Amino acid sequence: MELLVARVELKEKPKKIKFEKIQELLKENSKQMLYFDRDNSHKDMMALVDALENEDLNVYFREVKYGLADEEYLYEVHTI
Repeated sequence: MELLVARVELKEKPKKIKFEKIQELLKENSKQMLYFDRDNSHKDMMALVDALENEDLNVYFREVKYGLADEEYLYEVHTI
């Protein structure tokens, strides 16, 4: 599974991250807040949540709006 990490600047392209890299980050510290770009499909994000829950992690998932326009949001995944 490959997902897009949230952009730092609005005009730049989002960077890709593989699920294996996310697993490595969470092995170091399971309490993380990860941010993903709005260009990810909701279906892919739900697959990520399911995969993390299968790793025995508690996951909190939400869309974070940072502006008034409909396309101004990102995904937040908080693992505990």
